Amino acid sequence: MRADLHIHSYYSDGLISPADIAAMCVKNGVELAALTDHDNMNGTLEFERECALRGIKCVRGLEISAYTEVKVHILGYNVNSSCDEFTKFMSFVCDGAMERTMDILAKLKKKGVNLSFGDVVRERKCPQSPVHTMYIARAAARKGYASSPSAFYADMLAPGRPAYSALGRPSPEYALEVIKKCGGISSLAHPGRLTLSPSERLKLIEQLKAQGLDGIEAVYSGHTEVETAYFKEIAAKLSLLVTGGSDTHYAEGSRSVGTPVFFPSEELLSALNVR
Repeated sequence: MRADLHIHSYYSDGLISPADIAAMCVKNGVELAALTDHDNMNGTLEFERECALRGIKCVRGLEISAYTEVKVHILGYNVNSSCDEFTKFMSFVCDGAMERTMDILAKLKKKGVNLSFGDVVRERKCPQSPVHTMYIARAAARKGYASSPSAFYADMLAPGRPAYSALGRPSPEYALEVIKKCGGISSLAHPGRLTLSPSERLKLIEQLKAQGLDGIEAVYSGHTEVETAYFKEIAAKLSLLVTGGSDTHYAEGSRSVGTPVFFPSEELLSALNVR
C-alpha cells in the first residue's frame, strides 16, 4: 500500500485544499495519506470526506513545531482531537503563536519592515488555525519587502536571522506527552533537517525515544539515499517505526504528493489501525 504520511494544506502553511490533495493522491497512486498540518487538525474532517469519495484510506494527523536547542518537528497520527489534553495543548499553541508573531513583528519593525497583525492574518485561510510564520513571510512579499515568501523567510525569519523567534513553542517532551495521552503515535519529522552534528542528532533521537517517541521519518523527500539508509538503521537500533512522507505544500514541485515512494511496514499499518 503506497503511502504519504506528511502533507500540508491551506489549513496551515500549504497552498492547496484537502480536496486538491485527495485528487493528487489518486493521480500519483497514493492509497494511504495523512494530512499533517502544522499545529492543528482543522482540515481533518474535510480531508477524510474527500478521501472517502475517492477510495483513499487516510490517517488523522498533525505536525507539531516544538523547540529545544533547535526546532524539532513531531508528527502525530491518530490523535484524538476531542481529548481534553489536546484542547489544552491547542490553547497553549495558539497563545504561543500569537506571542511569537508579535515578537517577530516588533523585530521586523526595527529593521524597517512595517507589517500589521492584520496584514498577517489576511494570509490565513482558516481563522481557527494558529498564526504561522509563513503568513508573515507571505504578507511581507505581498507588500514588496522580498521577491518571494521563501526569500523573505530565509533572509529574516529562519533560525539565526534578525527576526527569528522561538517564543511560545512547546517542548518536544510536551508534544510527545500530548500525542500519547490522546491515543496517538508519534514520529520525528525530517530528521535530516535537524541543525545538529551527527552525534548530537543521535543523542537527541535517543532522548526523544526515552520520552516516548514511536517512530522516525526515515523516508523523506529531502533525504538522500544515504540519509534514508542511515535513519532506517537508527530506527532498527532503537526499535522505532519507519514513517515516510513528501512534506508537500504545493500542487507541483519536487515534493509532490507520493514523493518519495513509500510502502509502510505491516507493523506501522497495525500501529496506525489501517486495514
